[in-house]
Amino acid sequence: MGFKGFVEGGIASIVAGCSTHPLDLIKVRMQLQGETQVPNPAVQTLRPALAFPTTTATSSSIHVPPSAAVRVGPVATGIRIFQTEGVAALFSGVSATVLRQTLYSTTRMGLYDILKQKWTDKETKTMPLSRKIAAGLIAGGIGAAVGNPADVAMVRMQADGRLPLSQRRNYTSVIDAITRMSKQEGITSLWRGSSLTVNRAMLVTASQLASYDQIKEMILENGLMKDGLGTHVAASFSAGFVAAVASNPVDVIKTRVMNMKVEPGQKPPYAGALDCALKTVKAEGPMALYKGFIPTISRQGPFTVVLFVTLEQVRKLLKEF
Repeated sequence: MGFKGFVEGGIASIVAGCSTHPLDLIKVRMQLQGETQVPNPAVQTLRPALAFPTTTATSSSIHVPPSAAVRVGPVATGIRIFQTEGVAALFSGVSATVLRQTLYSTTRMGLYDILKQKWTDKETKTMPLSRKIAAGLIAGGIGAAVGNPADVAMVRMQADGRLPLSQRRNYTSVIDAITRMSKQEGITSLWRGSSLTVNRAMLVTASQLASYDQIKEMILENGLMKDGLGTHVAASFSAGFVAAVASNPVDVIKTRVMNMKVEPGQKPPYAGALDCALKTVKAEGPMALYKGFIPTISRQGPFTVVLFVTLEQVRKLLKEF
C-alpha cells in the first residue's frame, strides 16, 4: 500500500507539472523583475529582461527601483516570451520539471499517504487537521531535500531566456544543467537555496494536501456535493489558493537565490535567504515578495486541480492492485 501511494502521486504530479509548465515559467520570469545580476560589473553593461534604459552596472546585484521599472503582467510576459524566444521557450526546462516531479512530488505524495494511513483513526476513519498539517510538513520537507537539484536546474533553465545572449547558460537538458553545475560550481551548488526549497515545500504540501483533504471532507459531510469530479475540482482549487498565499514570499526568494550567478573569486550577490529577502524588500518594497502572485495562483490553481483530479482517477484505476 505504501509503494502504491508513491506511484499514484508520481503519475499525477508529472501530468500536472507538465501541463502547467508554461504558467510556472511566466511566474519565474515575473519573480525576477526588478532584479538582475552581472558576472563582471566592472566591464559589462546591464541589460535586464525588461526594456529599461541601458546603464553601467556598479554592483553584482542591482535592484531597479519600482519607479524606474515598467512592471509587466503575466499575459504580457507570456506574449513577450512567445514573440522574442518562440513558442518552444514556454516549455524551457520542462525536462527539469519532469525530474523534479519524479523526485520531489513523488516523495512528498507517497510519504503523506503513508502518514495519513498511520495517523487516521481506525474507528472513525478520520484524521484531525493538525495531523494532516504535520504530515504535510514532514512529507514536503523530505521531498524538497530529495528534489532540490532538479529544482535549481528548472529555475535556471526557465530564467535563461531573460538574459543577454552573452550571459545565458544555454543548458540543453536537466542532465546537462546538473552536470555543468557540479563541474563549474561544485556539487554543493545543486543544493543552493535548499533551506528555502524545504521551507516552501513544507508550506505548500501542508497547505495543499491538508486543505484538499479537509475541504473535501467538509463538502461530503455537509452533503454539498457527492464524491465526484465536482467535489474534487472545488476542493483542489481551494487548496491551490491556500498554497499560493502561504508559499509565494518564500518562492520569490528561492527563485532569486537559485538563479544568482556566483563567479569564482567574487562575492555572491546574496549572502543567503535572509540577505536576499532584506535586499528585495529594501529596494522594491514588501509587496515584492508577492511578485508573480497572479501567475502563481493561475498556475497553482490549475496544477492542484489537475493533480488531484488525476490522482483520484489513478487511484480508481489502481484500486485492485
